[in-house]
Amino acid sequence: MKIATVLRNDDYTREVEHLLKEKLREAGSSYTFVNGTKTKPDMVLSIGGDGTLLEAVHQYGMEPAYVGIHTGHLGFYADWRPEELDEFVDRLLHAEPAIVEYPTVQCRIDTADGRTYDKWALNELVLRNASLSTLVACVYINGDELETFRGDGLIVSSPSGSTAYNKAVDGAIVHPSIEAIQLSEIASINNQAYRTINSSLVLPKHHEVELIVMNPEIMIGLDREQGVWRGVRSITCRVGQGKVKFARYKRLTFWSRVRNSFIKG
Repeated sequence: MKIATVLRNDDYTREVEHLLKEKLREAGSSYTFVNGTKTKPDMVLSIGGDGTLLEAVHQYGMEPAYVGIHTGHLGFYADWRPEELDEFVDRLLHAEPAIVEYPTVQCRIDTADGRTYDKWALNELVLRNASLSTLVACVYINGDELETFRGDGLIVSSPSGSTAYNKAVDGAIVHPSIEAIQLSEIASINNQAYRTINSSLVLPKHHEVELIVMNPEIMIGLDREQGVWRGVRSITCRVGQGKVKFARYKRLTFWSRVRNSFIKG
């Protein structure tokens, strides 16, 4: 089996990677470590935090299975800690992992000059006005107008991304077994002149949300990637056809992750 590693850029994380490789060599492992993306790995080890995992997923795509070892303060996607490396190596060599698949958000960005860009995210798409003033966007669901949004921004999240920025704006937490996307508002303007639904919407797999953009310049964030876009006409989001695979060598349910991340001290 070929393994690639993606690391948080700090000395401690590099030490953890070195120690892991040493333990695998001492155990007589037949695993081969590969660098770069020319050779496709069977498994990717993300060592760092959730941001490192998102970086790994966008670097290697949806073919390999992912395992997270977290060396930071919050590791929602990660199963393992550095002090558990001996147990992890033993499971890696002798146990068959459960493969868990997480849905993604598929996004199509259409510009006023006729160009189309296909993007995807494991966590979410975030839409803001580039100048950080009011974002104005008409929201359509399956071609039917819902509202004209005015406010700080909009989030379209996957189920796993529902625990990230979406949760911070009081969106619902959605289990990854539910193939859905969620549209949530960031600081919407609601007064006598302007009204929005002012609530998160969970849309099933066969639905799509279209955001008709009124601002000439907007900021689009896709997981860790963000940039200023000019002349965007619309952004259409739906549940992605592809899923990201995680290799689970220990039993840790989604709700256990939620509790460990947000409740348990």
